[in-house]
Parts: sequence; structure tokens; C-alpha cells
Amino acid sequence: MSLNAVENVEDWLARVRDYLAVLAARKRSQFGRRVSLGDLLTERADNAAACGFGEGTTMYDNVLVLGDVRVGRHSWIGPGCILDGSGGGLEIGDWCSISAGVQIYTHHTVNRSISLGRLPIDYAPTKIGHGVYLGPNAIVQMGATIGDKAVIGANSLVNRDIPAGAVAYGSPARIRRLNAPSSPVPPDPTAAW
Repeated sequence: MSLNAVENVEDWLARVRDYLAVLAARKRSQFGRRVSLGDLLTERADNAAACGFGEGTTMYDNVLVLGDVRVGRHSWIGPGCILDGSGGGLEIGDWCSISAGVQIYTHHTVNRSISLGRLPIDYAPTKIGHGVYLGPNAIVQMGATIGDKAVIGANSLVNRDIPAGAVAYGSPARIRRLNAPSSPVPPDPTAAW
């Protein structure tokens, strides 16, 4: 590479860095903190809309979305999540909080692996109800259904159904309390649940 070409690349990189610094300053004033490169270049609502997710839903640019994933309105999907709908569909309701690092699956390869490929991959749809909170790094295995307004603690493994309103945590997640605390905000009577 010629010296002139190197200088052109260095000039171009300097302009890109200047542009990113301007974007970073804007985002810092908007969010009150530093944001990742992906958040400098994309809007979280646009990321969710590009996947066909519901109105008002947002997700970080580094969320891995595979297969048939449907997400309702006004849900938040944190950084580093895996939403795997490749095994029969993954449905997430309205007003859910899917915290950083959450993994939700609709298939597993255990039987295929231990049978040395003689058995097929197992598939089952997974459903997350409305108003569900999934704590950081929770894992939801294929076929599980989590009922409306349930709370799943951080680092939990959900390998069976969790009823509506339950508080569950642990590995495997166990129900610790039914009827999770209600929000101090009265429900919106016009909401389509």
C-alpha cells in the first residue's frame, strides 16, 4: 500500500472518529451515559420494528433473533439476549422486560447429541405472557410457558411452566410466591390484553 493510500485511510478514520464523537455526545445527553457503538448507529425501536415486533418495543442491536419470534407492544429486550424461535415459535407478550443476557429457546439438541445423530432435534414452542419480568441471564428452555405478570429471578433456569403472577427463581426455577406484587399504577382499561 502506498504512503498516499495510508494517509487517505488515516484521514477517513479521523473523520469517522469525529462523527462518532458527535453521535456519542448526543446519546450521552439523551441517556445520561455512554452507549455502545451499535447504539450510536441504530435506534432501539428501529431494531425491534425491523424484526416486526410490536409498537413501542425496543431492543439492543446485539440481540440474536432466530426463526419465528413474535414480540408484543411496549416490551424491552436488553443487551446480549438470544431469542430462538427456530423450533416452533417463540411468543413474548406486551409490556415485558427481558433483561440483559436472557436466553429463550424453542429447541434442544440433547437427544440428537447423545444418540450420535440417530435421534432428531427436539422442538416445542415457548410462550412468555404479558407483563413478565425475566431477570438478567435467565434461561427459558423449549416448551415452557410463563404466565402473565410473572417475575423470574436473575440467573434462573426455567425448564417448566410458571403460572401467572408467580415469583420464581433458582436453577431450576421454583415458585417462591404466587401473586407477585401489583404495580402501584392502576391498569389501563383501554389496553388490549
